[in-house]
Amino acid sequence: MEEEKRPILQFAPFQSVVDEGFWHRLSSLKLNELGIDDSPIPISGFYAPCSHPQVSNHLTLLSESLPSEASEKSSTSHGNRNRCWVPGTLYNTNTLETYHGLDKQALLKAEAKKIWDDIHSGKAVEDSTLLSRFLLISYADLKKWSFHYWFAFPALVLEPAATLNDIKPASQWFSSKEAESLSAACNEWRQMTATADVPFFLVSVKSDSSVSLRPLKDWELCDGDGQQLLFGFYDPCHLPNNPGWPLRNLLALIAARWNINKVRFLCYRENRGFADLGLSLVGEALVSVPTGWRDHDCVPTAVGWELNRSKKGSRCISLAKTMDPTRLVVTAADLNLKLMRWRALPSLDLNVLFSVKCLLLGAGTLGCQVARMLMAWGVRKITLVDNGRVAVSNPLRQSLYTLDDCLNGGEYKAIAAVKSLKQIFPAVEAEAVVMSIPMPGHPISSQEEESVLNDCRRLHDLIDSHDVVFLLTDTRESRWLPTVLCATSNKITITAALGFDSFLVMRHGAGPFSLSINMSNLSLSENKGKHRLGCYFCNDVVAPIDSTANRTLDQQCTVTRPGLAPIASALAVELLVGILHHPNG
Repeated sequence: MEEEKRPILQFAPFQSVVDEGFWHRLSSLKLNELGIDDSPIPISGFYAPCSHPQVSNHLTLLSESLPSEASEKSSTSHGNRNRCWVPGTLYNTNTLETYHGLDKQALLKAEAKKIWDDIHSGKAVEDSTLLSRFLLISYADLKKWSFHYWFAFPALVLEPAATLNDIKPASQWFSSKEAESLSAACNEWRQMTATADVPFFLVSVKSDSSVSLRPLKDWELCDGDGQQLLFGFYDPCHLPNNPGWPLRNLLALIAARWNINKVRFLCYRENRGFADLGLSLVGEALVSVPTGWRDHDCVPTAVGWELNRSKKGSRCISLAKTMDPTRLVVTAADLNLKLMRWRALPSLDLNVLFSVKCLLLGAGTLGCQVARMLMAWGVRKITLVDNGRVAVSNPLRQSLYTLDDCLNGGEYKAIAAVKSLKQIFPAVEAEAVVMSIPMPGHPISSQEEESVLNDCRRLHDLIDSHDVVFLLTDTRESRWLPTVLCATSNKITITAALGFDSFLVMRHGAGPFSLSINMSNLSLSENKGKHRLGCYFCNDVVAPIDSTANRTLDQQCTVTRPGLAPIASALAVELLVGILHHPNG
């Protein structure tokens, strides 16, 4: 009758907290390494003994909880007294529907079986952190930067349940001499690198009131030696009458391996980094070893899904509002390119695109479109050259300009275009150069000679300092000097030109086998015997002339179908992407 009145031993559930760095790291790992692979990922969590009388400690996930992108193994270091390492498994799904459709009971049972196998094999005695295995399921919405997740802390269920014979503060359980010795032993255990983060241990109390802490594997050596033995564990719980969740699997280990019916345990807690026996608890539990537990194949029932506001359910966190807007734009811009690598274009090398420096000669209809296409493909370094001003007729056809750019005589196109690019994508490294390109067939006065020569030198320097040159001007003669300079400097050169219902996109300058991998040393003299393509004017039999003289207005302007420029620009940029990814350039 007295045994029936004993209360059932109740445990305070584990609670979780996830640092934002974990989600950022998971996003990077998903985009850059995992793709659509939804295989389980080994992760690690951290917790420490309770250190406040009113606040429990949580199992925490940090950025280093995930394996590094360069290796499948985690780089987590051990021996940190403030971070007890715990192994876990992450199931990150590809869709929200898959996340909600996961067989959660089967997943929990599978993790519980790992704990059960470790108990029977003895691994859990050698490495007691295996008793606290945990499970995390998640879905990462990388467009909205929201994350759905649910933790499980598998616990093997004792049937019948363990009952509580007594529990009270450790300071009341031990004599003053024993308490003093226990505090010293615990502090020493916590200060040693080899044991600081070992969460389960034996407490040996000798007849002379001296206390020592030993690993679980020493139980056979200590049993029957006339010592009082307690099973200790780092208790994250702060409650004065309940032990924390880690005790559940410790009792299962004790019952399954050593068949002990009366278990004394120490819930170790701290205050300011030192043992606090007033906050720590000592209890005595009565355990009936369930029938069949000696059979390895008989896996016990498991519980452990974390509650969300006292109810079973997953959680969701959104990081979009906490992120720097510029960083949010950068990650969103890269998202499409990284998703392309999952299936459609796995060979896409974003580092090459991020580092290539592009010079756009002309900031008109083609220049605006090419600049935007380059940014969409991940190119971050763009220089625009033009000496024209934005006219009222431009904004409808030239996508980087607005009415405000036309007022007060019009802003310089290159400056307005760069301003617009940075408004669209703040991380772009765009530069504006306002200058005219010297053109054959256009007479100049003696007063203009020095200025024209300076423009020639400046154009040469610009071409020399960039990796790729786009010729996007609206007259043939304006392309002549850049073409010659690009051929001399052996630069990748791409011409795009528009007719009314036709367009031209062609590559010249440096040809296949002429490019070094790091986009440097492209001078013609260092590429002897290698290919160089013909230039834009190779088939001309006459010198370029002034194509705008004595022409009607419709002949002076580029009159073209409105949808043609985006097509030509897209093909020009994709031609560059193909060149950069071809093994021979």
